[in-house]
Amino acid sequence: MGIRKFRLLMSKYGFSIAIILIELFLVFGIILYMSQIAPIIWVTLVFLISVATVIAIVNRSMSPESKVTWLIVTFVPVFGPLLYLMFGERRLSKKELKQLQELNSIAFHENNGRQLHLQLQKTDKSAYGIINALLHMDSNAEVYDHTDSQFFANGEEMWQQMLEDLKRAEKFIFLEYYIVDEGLMWDSILEVLEEKAAQGVEVKMLYDDIGCMVTLPGDYTVHLRSKGIDAHKFNKVIPRMTVAYNNRDHRKILVIDGQISYTGGINLADEYINHIERFGHWKDSGIRIDGPATQAFTRLFLMNWYINRGEISDFDQYHLENQTRSGSGLCIPYGSGPKPIYQMKVGKNVYQNLINQAEDFVYITTPYLIIDYDLTEDIKNAAMRGVDVRIVTPFVPDKKIIQLITRGAYPDLLSAGVRIFEYTPGFIHSKQMIVDDRFAAVGTINLDYRSLVHHYENAVLLYKTESIADIRQDFEDIFEVSQEIFSDTINPTWYQMIIKEVTQLFAPML
Repeated sequence: MGIRKFRLLMSKYGFSIAIILIELFLVFGIILYMSQIAPIIWVTLVFLISVATVIAIVNRSMSPESKVTWLIVTFVPVFGPLLYLMFGERRLSKKELKQLQELNSIAFHENNGRQLHLQLQKTDKSAYGIINALLHMDSNAEVYDHTDSQFFANGEEMWQQMLEDLKRAEKFIFLEYYIVDEGLMWDSILEVLEEKAAQGVEVKMLYDDIGCMVTLPGDYTVHLRSKGIDAHKFNKVIPRMTVAYNNRDHRKILVIDGQISYTGGINLADEYINHIERFGHWKDSGIRIDGPATQAFTRLFLMNWYINRGEISDFDQYHLENQTRSGSGLCIPYGSGPKPIYQMKVGKNVYQNLINQAEDFVYITTPYLIIDYDLTEDIKNAAMRGVDVRIVTPFVPDKKIIQLITRGAYPDLLSAGVRIFEYTPGFIHSKQMIVDDRFAAVGTINLDYRSLVHHYENAVLLYKTESIADIRQDFEDIFEVSQEIFSDTINPTWYQMIIKEVTQLFAPML
């Protein structure tokens, strides 16, 4: 057993997992006991619970794939309805409902965004449609110009620039990350954060509790607070069964003084800068935003902070006047997440709208390819229209079973003319898309159910910015070192196909 796994078992997380398992055994024990002492009542009760669960699933607003999956599970007596109760439907508490109502009233917005995107209606109707749809789906999103965007094709370069920007912070620093791990990358950042906190700079940090379960000690927030950093865990693990554990904070956001922000696939751990090797060369990407568009990232952080903490009475104190930059084009940062915070699948719909409007090419990188029927059809239809559609996935996986499911999606896509590549130097973790050299999206959103449905995510949509040329070059460099997959390249065995089909069937509930 590794040191990390042993530490996990002996930590509060291990205790919480043990308590949850005990709760499950007690529930099953009570149910089994009832079946022995009152079989007729037990059968009636199980029947009524199953019927009620089926009605709840049918009436719930979710994708058809998710409904079918949950209905199949529900037909397993006792176990199915219990599983749905635990992981199927997220219901907000009274406190959370109040927070949700307050969010819309305390968020700040700029005045020029509407005019900017309305101008597109005259000059580029397809761009107007894509951006207009995004603004309707995410109330936090806004359109910005006079903003510089700098693309980073690897974590090493982005990390060095982050350190330089952090050292110049004067007012506040916000960090929101899924994974933080002690090592060269995080330790160097923490040193600067501690220094800035001592100088009076406000430092807030939010990290996902499950994402950092095996990388940080359970009491790490206490350690950070001792250094002057207001640190908290997102969706903290406690010893009780709840569907809330399914909604993780997968975002990667750094905000400095409301002027500069970072996002992308890069977490704060050494594999992301290739200081350590886990799955061959770690290929990732990120983007630096300098200018008014950082206001949207400030809002994104504060809204998740508020959801998690239930505090911050005055959002406007962080609404600072930005220095405008000379960058051309438009930047539209946006968030995505689970219901009821987000009523629509923002990340998925943005991808679909970009694909459907493509005329020349669509290039995509994703570490996982587990997508539903309609997104699959959109990708296939684009290829059949004559669009050059290329998808890059890892050759070296971080999760072998996920790679099995990913490769299971290849034949259907290949049959429509989609070109598939696997990044041979190692593991590609970047989440980016470029369309016709006009649009690009860089962020945290994978092409899988967890990212598209369950997780809190974020990205930035770029329209005719200088950074799009760098993203295009990054794709060209990726293609050069990747192996193209053909119909006869992957020959799965019969048991691999069974595993793939079963896991794909239950993917919507994972």
